[in-house]
Amino acid sequence: MRRTPLVICFQALGPLIGLLLIMQPVLGQAGGSVQPHWLADGSSFWYAEGAPENTVIYRVDPRANTKEPLFDTERLRASLTETLGHEPPMKGLPFEGFAFVDEQESAVEFAVGDEAFVLRLDTYTVTPAPRPAGDEPRPVTPQVVKRWRWSWPDLMETRSPDGRWLLGIDALNLRLRSTVDGHTLQLTSDGAEGYEWLMGFELGVGSGVFSPDSRKLAVVRADMRQVPRIPISYHLGVTEEMEWLQAPKVGQPMAKFDLFVIDIPSQERIRIDTGDQPDQRVAIAGWLPDGSELLLRTYDRTRRRGDLLAADPSTGGTRIILSEEGRASFVALIEGEQQFIWASERDGWNHLYLYDLDGTLIRRLTEGAFPVLAGAHAWVSQTGVVTVDEEAGWVYFRAQGDPQRPYDVHLYRVSLDGSGLERLTEQPGYHDIQFAPSNEFYLDTHSSLDRPPVVELRRADGTLLQTVSRASIDALLATGWSPPEEFVVKAADGVTDLYGALFRPPDFDPGKLYPVIEWLYAGPWTTIVPRRFGDVTAREAQWLAGLGAVVFMVDGRGTPGRGKEFEDVVLGSIGRHEIPDHVATLQALARDRLYMDTDRVGVFGGSWGGYFTLRAMLLAPDVYHVGVAFAPAADPGEYWADYVEPYMGLPETDPEGYESASNTRLAANLEGKLLLIHGTGDAEAPFSGTMKVVDALTRAGKYFDLIVLPDENHYLFRGRSAGYVREAVRRHFVEHLRP
Repeated sequence: MRRTPLVICFQALGPLIGLLLIMQPVLGQAGGSVQPHWLADGSSFWYAEGAPENTVIYRVDPRANTKEPLFDTERLRASLTETLGHEPPMKGLPFEGFAFVDEQESAVEFAVGDEAFVLRLDTYTVTPAPRPAGDEPRPVTPQVVKRWRWSWPDLMETRSPDGRWLLGIDALNLRLRSTVDGHTLQLTSDGAEGYEWLMGFELGVGSGVFSPDSRKLAVVRADMRQVPRIPISYHLGVTEEMEWLQAPKVGQPMAKFDLFVIDIPSQERIRIDTGDQPDQRVAIAGWLPDGSELLLRTYDRTRRRGDLLAADPSTGGTRIILSEEGRASFVALIEGEQQFIWASERDGWNHLYLYDLDGTLIRRLTEGAFPVLAGAHAWVSQTGVVTVDEEAGWVYFRAQGDPQRPYDVHLYRVSLDGSGLERLTEQPGYHDIQFAPSNEFYLDTHSSLDRPPVVELRRADGTLLQTVSRASIDALLATGWSPPEEFVVKAADGVTDLYGALFRPPDFDPGKLYPVIEWLYAGPWTTIVPRRFGDVTAREAQWLAGLGAVVFMVDGRGTPGRGKEFEDVVLGSIGRHEIPDHVATLQALARDRLYMDTDRVGVFGGSWGGYFTLRAMLLAPDVYHVGVAFAPAADPGEYWADYVEPYMGLPETDPEGYESASNTRLAANLEGKLLLIHGTGDAEAPFSGTMKVVDALTRAGKYFDLIVLPDENHYLFRGRSAGYVREAVRRHFVEHLRP
């Protein structure tokens, strides 16, 4: 059957997600996690805790500093039993979510199965929820407008600020749907295959952004007609099927983007002048509060230069507010002052700057040899700004500011006048922050590799109010689990410190000799060493250690979080320095840990880690003897432009760099036992890349193992073949790393 070409969602997801979500939790942990549901006062919240059979819902009032169960479980269950005529399911609350039905919070509505009920909190009377009359409009809720065959999140309708409209896509065109009665309003009718209207972040461009008064809509149309297509094949149906994925590989033609503002009442369409730069990317940053201008970012193809523009929605004219070379991003608008916060690495570290809307620098807000936290994709960085309290004049942000533990993430604040920079969190480790809408309080969830998570309620100035939840790992400790060891070694240059973690097998005996497995990623847009208790990468490493091996991970040069000089090692040189750094790490660890058998070393990685697993086996065959590369991004020159060109430039400007980064040219170097695993339905690491590696190894007369999984996508440890893949990995390492 013929399918509409689909576009890949680079910046929103990226290839590393398949790597980070490959295993189910194996660390036993209860508590230590809170999902707050903020209430009307902007500070109080409720959250659910406990397993489904004994769920308790707590209400927390920060101003009174109280935490108490919101429901009397026994009374509720008794009233519900009387209404249902039978005992409700489970032993605790038979629901995990609810909604207050009035502003006084005197009653709640909840569902049990397919039935909805109302509970009066003063009397604990339970009655069936009223159903809308036949002629009464039913409330309209957001629906899915696009489902990916792959594992990406569904694309949902977006709601206008006034709540009246839901924006969606219908047959490649944009339409609005009323939230009152569901009637639709068609906004465009000229969408076509390969030249369609976007919403959400389908191509990493913000689109479908309503003006503050909900009367205008900023949207992007993508011209993909010159972008090459690659096949995603499916073989398990009655007949084979093919989906065509449109996204440029390195050096190929890119999509062209047109930005428009649509006036909803008149449906008049104004094209925004974003310039004539070829292969330009456009991202909508947002509207000014009065709707007078639209802010947007434009980037060149390699994302090494970008502009912040302001567009007049009535004429389409634009003015350049700010231009900058290198990594920089728009952070937040200071609405009351017509100012904005900008993040930049211009001094070698990602820091915050305050600008006027005419592009005049007012002052820098942060400074020092540490980075304000940035997003995974370094060239379109998100920032660690958590919230801006304009009324009090504070910017709250997360940063890696501890020189002794440079990967720890803490909460800081600084005044908009540039004074008063202070760290608000205390314990070492990683701090996740959730601010109340009032900006008066926040929840701090913190942990480290050896310390389970704790959730604390604090005032905005960092004052501790109470511990809301604390994880229990008694069940885990009962298994004999011991925390991993954090270490610091020197890179291959003999100067630069590298930080990592080492995991030992159960029943570890330092008098024995153990094989070694390196869990490898090394891509330049993220770190892989876990910093929080029970991170997915920690669970994966622990699983590998359970095979009877010592497992280590390290973040080498070229990865983010250590400043521009550390990151820029990979510019024009992907594949040159990474493996030497990892070899140096292994050698340094083994010198002091005589239980590590360097004659039996394995390497394991997926996605971009699959590329470096191959590279380790080919560049250092005397060091790495056994490897498993799953869903590999096999060769930078065969990979997506958005993830390679910002670091390598275009192939025609650096052919030698691309030749050096190629794995296929090194196929004759393979000496060890290699297992390749890939799915034919992988939309994030093209299956064709693995096939080219297979061809190169075959031509070189090198033998290897290959598992091809029909119809499986990038997330091989989460699909229907997960058990098989896990067992294949186990067998490969156990067989080839034996004494």
